[in-house]
Amino acid sequence: MILFRNVTKQFDESFALKDLTFSIEPGELIMFTGPSGSGKTTLMRLLMREYIPTSGEIIFDDTPLSKISQGKIHHHRRKIGVVFQDYKLLPELNVWENIALALSIIDTNDSEIERRVTDLLDLVSLTDKAFLFPTQLSGGEAQRVSIARALSTAPKVIFADEPTGNLDPETSKNIISLLKKINQLGTTVMITTHDHEVKDWLGKVRHIVLENGKLVKDSKSEIKSDSQDNSKSEKTKTTKSEKEKVADTEANTESLKDSQKDEIAPQPKKSFWSWLPFSSSNKKDESDTSDTSEAKKPEQAEIDSKQAKPSKSKKKKNDQDEEREKVEVAIEDL
Repeated sequence: MILFRNVTKQFDESFALKDLTFSIEPGELIMFTGPSGSGKTTLMRLLMREYIPTSGEIIFDDTPLSKISQGKIHHHRRKIGVVFQDYKLLPELNVWENIALALSIIDTNDSEIERRVTDLLDLVSLTDKAFLFPTQLSGGEAQRVSIARALSTAPKVIFADEPTGNLDPETSKNIISLLKKINQLGTTVMITTHDHEVKDWLGKVRHIVLENGKLVKDSKSEIKSDSQDNSKSEKTKTTKSEKEKVADTEANTESLKDSQKDEIAPQPKKSFWSWLPFSSSNKKDESDTSDTSEAKKPEQAEIDSKQAKPSKSKKKKNDQDEEREKVEVAIEDL
């Protein structure tokens, strides 16, 4: 999906990046670390084509960035959502408007904007803050708005540039958890940081280390090796006896029967599945039509409710008539 091939970026006499080569597969979660000035932010600007490499090539979605004309760059940038350390929210716009801004710029219709912004506020747990302004938000809330805005155009990649740099440890941990959730749902996530705690919160993910613009470590091979070891370990495990399997099956069957007694109707899929990059399907199934259809307006729902009431009254009346007939028959028998 993304390939940096022998990329060098030079400013005057200094090198921001030097002979950088790595590739990123769709759906990966990657952490880039290194001290200030190691080239992490330059990486993002090259990927967005704000900078052009001094030498080497960057390929995104099988397209060399050098082949993208000036008039088409904005189409490329819509595929990458950037989360900034300082949020970059517009102070004169409220939370809703900040998230909707990118969609308005690309002439998205009002109903689609409303649907996406509503979904994203739900995703980042800020529904109750929709009409507050950036100055009324905490740092963690402002960063969640930034993440929601980055997702609004349904990008294929989220690039989070020092997303926890201005946050306290607990808030930072929550932001990393949100980015992990987005990745687990299918979006490629690239995180740059110099915070050592972020590595612990992310767990065992691919880790690229930059120093003085050079790639000095890539844990991709280590992760692959661990994966192979785990596979071998699974194969060597002894299987359960037939009696244990039968017992497990019977226990699962009983458990299923018990759960079905109090089964709750499944909740409909939220509409963001149909447009965000981590959608399970690019096409809507016919069976899902009711899930993505527009909700009834309150006025219509009220009318439907009023129309439904006479039917209950009629049923009650029929029941009373039936009881009356039974009584009359009983009297005649006497």
